[in-house]
Amino acid sequence: MQLDSLLQAVRPVDESPAPEIQAHLDNLTKPRGSLGRLEELALRYCLIRGERRPALPAKAVFVFAADHGVTEEGVSAFPREVTYQMVRNFLAGGAGINVLARHVGAEVHVVDIGVDHDFPELPGLIRRKVRPGTRNMARGPALTREEAEAAVLAGAELASGAADRGIGLLATGEMGIGNTTPSSALTAVFCGAAPAEVTGRGTGIDDEAHRRKVRVIERALEVNRPDPADPLGVLAAVGGLEIAGICGLVLGAAARGVPVVIDGFISTAGALVAAAMAPAAAGYMFAAHQSVEVGHRKQLERLGLRPVLDLDLRLGEGTGAALAMGLIEAGLKIYLEMATFDGAQVSPGNEA
Repeated sequence: MQLDSLLQAVRPVDESPAPEIQAHLDNLTKPRGSLGRLEELALRYCLIRGERRPALPAKAVFVFAADHGVTEEGVSAFPREVTYQMVRNFLAGGAGINVLARHVGAEVHVVDIGVDHDFPELPGLIRRKVRPGTRNMARGPALTREEAEAAVLAGAELASGAADRGIGLLATGEMGIGNTTPSSALTAVFCGAAPAEVTGRGTGIDDEAHRRKVRVIERALEVNRPDPADPLGVLAAVGGLEIAGICGLVLGAAARGVPVVIDGFISTAGALVAAAMAPAAAGYMFAAHQSVEVGHRKQLERLGLRPVLDLDLRLGEGTGAALAMGLIEAGLKIYLEMATFDGAQVSPGNEA
């Protein structure tokens, strides 16, 4: 798979069936629009799949894990060893994403795309390591263009493989100590915002560490001078390998007509890059939730997405996306299983 051919395969969602799908929703045994956004989610799912009567989807969350050289600057409250330790926790089924994915009946796939650790053979670990973590973006590019492209294509290939297996709803997840720092940098570039406007506290840093984090991002942007007209270059300069993998998963899903549920701040940074590379990709996204990270709202506004949930989440891993998957499926079940007025022999009444 080549990046150019991947981007060319991302076509705008065909909106023309919307009136017919909406008419069916309006004919269900309820006041018109009374199930609110569940109806919107069902409509969007059908349009993305290009099917008026889609099957209930098999669901999968891909958790991309990678480390970040910028942690040398003291931007995180946790040591980078936590990245590989959490990978083991994901594989053992003990993390938040494992619990919530089980709750909604979704598979969890853990991808080592750039962890600075040599794992032994571990059941379930998908090995796509491009390099053992990024370089320190405050001192130069985090990745080469070739490394960034390799990570994007790795994510796209995983999405394509999932589509081949019949997965009809994908979700993004991530793990990487320090990854809110490159996410804030990417958000600043693609949203045209000052770093201080889009930089939060990540895993819970104090005031001094937060000020340092903003300065580090400002320095990274000064050193690298990323150009938003060159999305791959921006990703290489101030991105991360798990962010690149998420970008690729989104692009690969869009190319195959599979909806993808975007989790929180880090995942949405990957989605921003994907939409910068292929603007039509935004039409295949569901925004899972509104994170407490300060830059997340700007990201969602840039993408034109309205979050499904607002629960003050900030864990990442794909936890918000898993919860949103359950609501998307609920909306689809309403669409597919609820009786119509005609079928149930119920009078529809008159709209006020």
